[in-house]
Amino acid sequence: MSARQVVVLDYGSGNVRSAVRALEKVGADVTLTADRTAAAEADGLVVPGVGAFAACMAGLRAVHAPQIVGRRLAGGRPVLGICVGMQVLFDKGVEHGVTTAGIGEWPGTVERLHATPLPHMGWNTVDVPAGSALFDGIENERFYFVHSYGVRRWELPPPERIKPPVVVWSEHDGDRFVAAVENGPLAATQFHPEKSGDGGLRLLENWVRGL
Repeated sequence: MSARQVVVLDYGSGNVRSAVRALEKVGADVTLTADRTAAAEADGLVVPGVGAFAACMAGLRAVHAPQIVGRRLAGGRPVLGICVGMQVLFDKGVEHGVTTAGIGEWPGTVERLHATPLPHMGWNTVDVPAGSALFDGIENERFYFVHSYGVRRWELPPPERIKPPVVVWSEHDGDRFVAAVENGPLAATQFHPEKSGDGGLRLLENWVRGL
């Protein structure tokens, strides 16, 4: 079988080369680009993100990412958000008293964690519920986090007729936050799988295999 075509969306977010290399390592044919056609037609689209929510959203809007993501999901085509690339999938982010609209695929607010010290930086465990394809074989691994903000409440009501999302949690200084989500073709991680050693590579491999 030919390698899956994956686009890592290039919109000005820093340090995306490590994500490209990790995806290539697990067998994907990876292109780093902001081209709308390539992003829409690839087998998988990765939305990376580091830094401030508002700055990432400005970069994403400049390359029409909300429309690209929406069009892909409407057609059942997989999207993976990483770190701030996960956060922007929610309704809004609040930083320093300023509220910025996100892409809005999930209800919820990205807010400053109620924990010390911040940022939450380093390796941490995650609480994976049964039925996860993304975490298959790595349920007990530790993953690498770097963030001060997160989603502290999951607000999407349970669906009536389709499989509910798999919501993975983690905790820092007693404050729980969403660490990953699998919701049909849309998946995301708050941690950096590309910086999480063998466990992170296995997660990316699981995602690529499912494309």
